[in-house]
Amino acid sequence: MSAALDFIDVRHGYDRQIVLDSLSLLVPEGRVTCLLGPSGCGKTTLLRIAAGLERPWSGRVRLGGREVDGDNVHLPPEQRGVGFVFQDFALFPHLDVLENVAFGIRSGRRSDRHARARALLERLGIGDKADVHPHLLSGGQQQRVALARALAPDPAVLLLDEPFSGLDTVLRRGVYEDLRNLLGQTGVTAVVVTHDPVEAMILGDSIVLMNKGRIEQQGAPEALYRRPENPFVMRFLGEANTLSAHRDGTDAVTPLGRYPAPAGDGPLCAMVRPERIAVSPAGGLPARVQASVFLGRAVRLHLELDGLPLTAEVPADRLYVDGETVSVAVDPADLHLFPV
Repeated sequence: MSAALDFIDVRHGYDRQIVLDSLSLLVPEGRVTCLLGPSGCGKTTLLRIAAGLERPWSGRVRLGGREVDGDNVHLPPEQRGVGFVFQDFALFPHLDVLENVAFGIRSGRRSDRHARARALLERLGIGDKADVHPHLLSGGQQQRVALARALAPDPAVLLLDEPFSGLDTVLRRGVYEDLRNLLGQTGVTAVVVTHDPVEAMILGDSIVLMNKGRIEQQGAPEALYRRPENPFVMRFLGEANTLSAHRDGTDAVTPLGRYPAPAGDGPLCAMVRPERIAVSPAGGLPARVQASVFLGRAVRLHLELDGLPLTAEVPADRLYVDGETVSVAVDPADLHLFPV
């Protein structure tokens, strides 16, 4: 698969503080890549470098095989052929929605530019808002206008910086689906910055999880969630129980039983997600229910296993009584052992 965007050994920072630490990343063409990580990890800086809004200290950046940043090269934003959706949407208040969307189309007759703008607005479900000014729109509608404007010039790469941060949960779900469908229909390459793991898993064909200017792990959402490479990845993608573990020959001994140990000879920690803990009346290790919380589709159980706290999440097909004894078990594929 060819690369739409390629970062090669990129290093950058502010006031001598390193934000991107010799980072290399290949963004495949026609896919949605989510840059995920905590605040300050460098994901927005990487996006701004791709757009040409920042020039890296060192390293190279290629767009569609063309070098746009390097030792003697720095192509300005307007020459890169990228679309950018900012957190605050940055719509022009004095222009109506149609003119906002058509603004980025530099060539063609005015009627052709307006026709493309109207077509995008229709595909995003706001064709009836073409003559309205931005301040009269809801946050979700403004977000759709910003997306349409960024897509109007048919960019080689679409860059989105926390595009849903200003929307409430209900609005986000609708926009997620619209954006996912629209990107799939157009085939445009997109890079989305987010700090929300759920958002990244819904939108991304691939997730790049960053921390302190480096890439911790990248791959398909399911791969990061089910096969994390270290505790940081495990915790960032979802809740996890952390338990002690020690080696005994080729096994790791944990409060949940013995499991095959990874290679090495150092100390270990064991981690398992709440929903991967099987809870049954009998057949496993005995645990006592300390508290249960009904969540609708699931029940969250706070358990005590040999004096250790353990959280499980099970289907809401029965009620649990505080103090009752249940059995717990974990499949070896669901228990992750990491070197300490």
